[in-house]
Amino acid sequence: MIDIFEIIEEKLSGIKIEMSESLKNFAFAKVGGIADVLVFPKTIDEVKRAVIYANDQDIPWIVLGNVSNVIVRDGGIRGMVIMLSEMNSVRLDGYVLEVEAGKDLIELSYLALTESLAGLEFACGIPGSVGGAVFMNAGAYGGEISHVFASAQVLLQNGEVETWNKMQMNFGYRYSVLQNRKAIILSVKFELSPGDSQVIEAQINKLTHLRELKQPLEYPSCGSVFKRPVGFFTGQLIQNANLQGFQIGGAQISQKHAGFIINVDSATAKDYEELISHIIKVVKEKFNVELRSEVQIIGESL
Repeated sequence: MIDIFEIIEEKLSGIKIEMSESLKNFAFAKVGGIADVLVFPKTIDEVKRAVIYANDQDIPWIVLGNVSNVIVRDGGIRGMVIMLSEMNSVRLDGYVLEVEAGKDLIELSYLALTESLAGLEFACGIPGSVGGAVFMNAGAYGGEISHVFASAQVLLQNGEVETWNKMQMNFGYRYSVLQNRKAIILSVKFELSPGDSQVIEAQINKLTHLRELKQPLEYPSCGSVFKRPVGFFTGQLIQNANLQGFQIGGAQISQKHAGFIINVDSATAKDYEELISHIIKVVKEKFNVELRSEVQIIGESL
């Protein structure tokens, strides 16, 4: 492993690299196994270098942002994990925010407030990176990324960079075309609107209060676990199935909000996966409603 580390350090000199690092240290749910190689690029050029090197060496690679709506299995991830958390610059051009993919979405919503720009208030409580938010078309309280998305700079698997517009992203409910394409969001342009800072701040304060009131923020979790089925509220279905508080290992369905699974006692990714499967099974049996996971589950099982 030392020899491999030295080779990678030499080929990717100047880029921060960690070997055999536990992804539990990065994940919001505090679960996950070891990543063979973690790469922390700071520029688009460094991302390209990492991808091209991995391709040339037949090393599998995957991109992660803030690891907020993700479960990494206990066996970890083989190959290279490219973490974009250090790519977080923001540039303002009129009413357009051009943001690198690793920027924290909550921080961005407050930055928009300081510039009296409206449109990102819904994001004030969504943990995660800009790239991850675009990947899943994140949303809350009636707003979603597609409402303010203008374009994105995207790195393709072959190392080429393209600019994709809103139509090319093919946004849907918690969906973008990125879920079916191996491509990396490098930066995003959000088109916002001029607004009154006091009105924007009042809306952010309101949504923050609702989030703190309803969500189990005091525990590690992977966020909202399921997509909302048409005509139903997921949390209500789980409550009506008498599952609220049900626990497998250290993973528990939150007593505060049944749409969340919290890590109450050193949970494993296997605990999470088994609990998710159990919820899906019981809700299907009781109500004939098929719940679909919003959380991305990646990596290898032990």
